[in-house]
Amino acid sequence: MWKKASAIVIPTLIAIGIVGYMLYRVWDDLLLTLEHAVIPFLFAAVGICVVAWVLRGFRYRFILNGLDIRESLGFSIACIFVSQTANLIIPARLGDFVRMLILKHEDDATYSQGFSSIVVERVFDIIMIAVLGAVALPFVLAVLDVPDWFITVIIVPLAAGGVFFAVLLWSGRLKSENRIVVAIQRMLDEVKQVSLNPRALLTLGGSSLLIWLVDVLVCYAVVLMFRESVPFAIVVLAIVIGNLVKAVPITPGGVGTYELALALTLGLAGTPVATATLIAVIDHLVKNLVTLVGGVGSIYYLGNWSMDLLRKAFSREIEKEETFGR
Repeated sequence: MWKKASAIVIPTLIAIGIVGYMLYRVWDDLLLTLEHAVIPFLFAAVGICVVAWVLRGFRYRFILNGLDIRESLGFSIACIFVSQTANLIIPARLGDFVRMLILKHEDDATYSQGFSSIVVERVFDIIMIAVLGAVALPFVLAVLDVPDWFITVIIVPLAAGGVFFAVLLWSGRLKSENRIVVAIQRMLDEVKQVSLNPRALLTLGGSSLLIWLVDVLVCYAVVLMFRESVPFAIVVLAIVIGNLVKAVPITPGGVGTYELALALTLGLAGTPVATATLIAVIDHLVKNLVTLVGGVGSIYYLGNWSMDLLRKAFSREIEKEETFGR
């Protein structure tokens, strides 16, 4: 019981500690900064964030179609909303597995298909946000110095993506009677089916790039809310670094680590510490609140059974064999 509780409580306390420390350091300047905020930009940020979710729904429906799972745009958006809402509470992105159970319940999809759909989405997310960072980096380097680890954080996902697609191309040669190897082979075949053709590469790559550009616009709206003149390329780099750091599942939803990375990057451009902290916190707060509201609405949209799936995820009742079995 203690192990299950600590798996959630400890990462949550780490997240609260990081954000709390960031706010404590600049507490005297926070209220003064908030007094000069232009609130309409906050509503703009919320609206832009909603657009990003619709785009994610379009992309996920394309992925499901590639796996011969025919679903509506509304279902695709709801499916992502519920799993991402779970990720706000469950550490290590285990909430993603809720999506597999939703697909099993609604479409009798195999757990392998559900897992493959998540892999495709995550791979294109990581690669395309790293591509966005690689494009923005020269513009940023032209005006200021950045830590060497920023470059490493961008290069590693690109290299890992290259290795991943090389493994996909090679995987057809893998032959084995071992149950685990057969399950992995089936998953890789499904990922290839969805992503390794010109139309899929163009659609998934283009839509993923657009999704992250819209995500950048959410942050840029928050920057404008505080009347800061931060170059767009630096906002792009901040979102890239924040999300790549958040991809390491230290805290639920990346809370704390995302804000710290975002504020640090904005600070390199001369943004006051208090303002950079507020931008980082409010940017993530907007995105998480939209996720939470969308998740609650999606539970009503899908039905009460989806709440039971969330309970299973919270209690870690999703067995490992379900990942690759039917």
